[in-house]
Amino acid sequence: MFIFGDIFIGLATILDTVLGLYKWVVIISALLSWVSPDPYNPIVKFLYSITEPVYRPIRSFIGGRLGAIDISPIIVILAILFLQVTLVNILRKTGFALGGG
Repeated sequence: MFIFGDIFIGLATILDTVLGLYKWVVIISALLSWVSPDPYNPIVKFLYSITEPVYRPIRSFIGGRLGAIDISPIIVILAILFLQVTLVNILRKTGFALGGG
C-alpha cells in the first residue's frame, strides 16, 4: 500500500507546484493590465491566453469589476489558495495514511 501513498504524495506535490506557478501567472497578468503593455508582445499574448479563459466565467457570473478594479484575478487567486490548502493537504494526508513518505 505504500506505493499508493507515495503516488498520492507525488500528486499533491505536483498539484501544489502547478497551482503555485499559475498563481504567479495570474499576479503577473494582473500587474501587466495596469501598464497597458503591447498586445502583440508574445509574452503578453501567452499570459492573456492562459488567464482569460479562467477570468471569462467569473466576469460573466459576477461582472468581474468593482468600480474601476477588475476583481476576477483576486477571485482566481483566492480559489487557488483554497485548492492549495484543502485539496493538496487532503492528498498529502491520504498519502501519509497509506504509508507513503
